Amino acid sequence: MKKFWTYGGIVLIIGMTYWVIQKNEIPAEEVDKTDLLEPLESIPVEENLLYGINVDELDITEGIVRRNETLSAILAPFNVPYQIIDEIAKKSAEIFDVKKIAFNKKYTVLTPRDSLRQARFFIYEPNPTEFVVFKLDQPEIYKESKPMEIIDREIGGTITSSLYVNMTELGLTPDLIDQFADLYGWVVDFQRLQKGDKFKVIFKEQQVENRTVGIEDIEAAYFEHMGQGYHAIPFEQNGIVSYFDQEGNSLKKAFLRDPLRFTRISSRYSLSRFHPVQKRYKAHLGTDYAAPRGTEIRTVGDGTVLEAGYSGGNGNYVKIKHNGTYTTQYLHMSKIGKGIRKGTRVKQGQVIGYVGSTGLATGPHLCFRFWKHGKQVDWLKEDIPPAEPIAEENLQAFEQVKSEKITKLLAIPYSEKTELLTSSFAD
Repeated sequence: MKKFWTYGGIVLIIGMTYWVIQKNEIPAEEVDKTDLLEPLESIPVEENLLYGINVDELDITEGIVRRNETLSAILAPFNVPYQIIDEIAKKSAEIFDVKKIAFNKKYTVLTPRDSLRQARFFIYEPNPTEFVVFKLDQPEIYKESKPMEIIDREIGGTITSSLYVNMTELGLTPDLIDQFADLYGWVVDFQRLQKGDKFKVIFKEQQVENRTVGIEDIEAAYFEHMGQGYHAIPFEQNGIVSYFDQEGNSLKKAFLRDPLRFTRISSRYSLSRFHPVQKRYKAHLGTDYAAPRGTEIRTVGDGTVLEAGYSGGNGNYVKIKHNGTYTTQYLHMSKIGKGIRKGTRVKQGQVIGYVGSTGLATGPHLCFRFWKHGKQVDWLKEDIPPAEPIAEENLQAFEQVKSEKITKLLAIPYSEKTELLTSSFAD
């Protein structure tokens, strides 16, 4: 009897379970067969990219171009046939001439992990913002730009040594310092700064791979010299963006303050100066700027080249007529700029040559001469006419821009430390 009731209980449980399943079963016609056929969502596999190339199956070799090293010499250890190198050299001329591969530049070679070990890609970086890809098995050549980030920067500092030294300590680049010096060239004598002078500047910095590669135009600036403050407010007038002080007067004049970017004056205009080569006293009717050989020389204003050539005392030189009143001359160049010849039209700030010591010169410098109505005069004492101030019809718009810029400048603290005051967002 015990066995009967045990087996009977088991049968009863099985029967009840089957009845529940049957009762809750969904009719076949109500089943959405599309659910059964729908594939599972695929999970994308992230590629390991370098210069836009999947390098999962490639070995990476990085190097720096050695002095006088050629493409053929670089690729020799990577089993690339000379015929391919020659074809690449011929095919690449329009995109990047391999003859321009330069000392101390970075390159990368990508090699497959197979028995041949023949390089598949050669990547060369001619500058911090671009790279050239040579596909060695095609062959194919193309140039790409690296992603660039624009960083907002706001810097304030105090002069304890010189503008260049103190700005450099705060992480500012030579390009930014030159731009700043050009802004204030006609209102501040940077040769005679005093300890305690102050500066503030707002600008955008271009970065590639967390490395500064350039700057955009200054968005606002302030300089305090001997207790006198000078604002630089950018404002567009007549389709051109210029910088104005807080009164609406232009900071720019008909000429740049200096023909060289931020530098020092080594000798001034004098009617009686001891000549270092001729060893006698004579008039020095120019202004000498000391600078390393090869430093770019720029024309201080728009004009037409009157002369460009060589003479015994002047060395390589360029003479430019700006208008009916003013003419300038640039002496002792190591070489004259490309395309600069008699009759050439030049624009303010254009490079016309490079610092040297040709002619009667003991070392590299620029002798800059300035004529007014056909007579050589002291450039540093001339009252150069300014550019146009803010027009009356633009005053209201300028006041609004000025208020916004000055408010931002006031919020920037001064610092004498080498810490970077960088905002946390990028365009």
